[in-house]
Amino acid sequence: MFKSLKDRLKGVSKKFGSNIDEAIEKESQLSEADNRIPEMPEEPKPELSEEKDQPVIQTEKKPEKKAGFGSKIKVLVTEREVLITEKDISEPLEELELILLENDVAFDTTEAIISHMKDDLAGQRRKIGTSSEKFVTDALKDALLEVLGEGFLLTDYIDSHEKPVKVLFTGVNGAGKTTTIAKVAFYLKSKGYSVVIGSGDTFRAGANQQMKTHADRIGVKVISHQEGADPSAVLFDTVNYAKAHNIDVVLADTAGRFHNKGNLMKQLEKIRRVMNPDIVAYVDEAVAGNDAVIRAEEFNSAVGTDVVVLTKADMDTKGGAAISIAHTIGKPLMFLGMGQGYDDIVPFEPEKMVEELLEED
Repeated sequence: MFKSLKDRLKGVSKKFGSNIDEAIEKESQLSEADNRIPEMPEEPKPELSEEKDQPVIQTEKKPEKKAGFGSKIKVLVTEREVLITEKDISEPLEELELILLENDVAFDTTEAIISHMKDDLAGQRRKIGTSSEKFVTDALKDALLEVLGEGFLLTDYIDSHEKPVKVLFTGVNGAGKTTTIAKVAFYLKSKGYSVVIGSGDTFRAGANQQMKTHADRIGVKVISHQEGADPSAVLFDTVNYAKAHNIDVVLADTAGRFHNKGNLMKQLEKIRRVMNPDIVAYVDEAVAGNDAVIRAEEFNSAVGTDVVVLTKADMDTKGGAAISIAHTIGKPLMFLGMGQGYDDIVPFEPEKMVEELLEED
């Protein structure tokens, strides 16, 4: 996952470290040269005067000069520390910015990462002899965690809210909503929760049968009407079934749609009013990169979004959507789809993702 970005980040971390090490070496050499004490010529011994009680002439002491910036640097080097300047990191910061943009990280998110790195590194003191690369990697880790946010654990939400918890899945055509719902149902069932699925995609031919096949395989109940029925009615019945049977979670499917399809977006607004979901989950493909981020923004503006699920994360070599989407729309990631199996879905954990991005092979 995210191999291209991972390899490039490793290279730029080394470049940051190399630039800082060069600055340290240069300052160390300057400090050694300035602190070298030249040999003083021997002063001639004063001739002893035969006359006693000669007056003693007192010389004025010259005021000591205050230490300037250069002197402070030397003191830092003497104390085994070096001060990192913006000049030391400007070149690798530019390279990092290019790497992020080339890997589909949104412009605003890239700017936030660069700004965090600059604030974290420039003006900092670093102990001579410690690993510059680790110093930089820690700063990059903090910057990535800041833009990724905290993530969203569905199980924690279910445990702390009244049942049934209703989750409505939205998104564009072909992003993998139906399969994602089956995976989430399987995941929740494995954690001991009861689940019912509402087959609210009444528009696409074969959608009901596809959902029923998934539900039969994982052993959960699915509520459906005939093709072309009002999806609001399907999901209304699903919620009532969950209440009558003490079901923990309702997972509601909807037809794929684009934000500029007015009639379909109005239909989605009606579904929201009738179902009154606790969570609206936007689903898109990680491999869509910046397009996924833009679509998530548009959906959030049109009908609202609470969390994001990214499918095909295992096929995404860049990672731009995963890094950018939460920061761009201000909504957390909930799950990453990682393969074709029902168990190939993982809760999004920012710390784990950053560790994977920055780990050594």
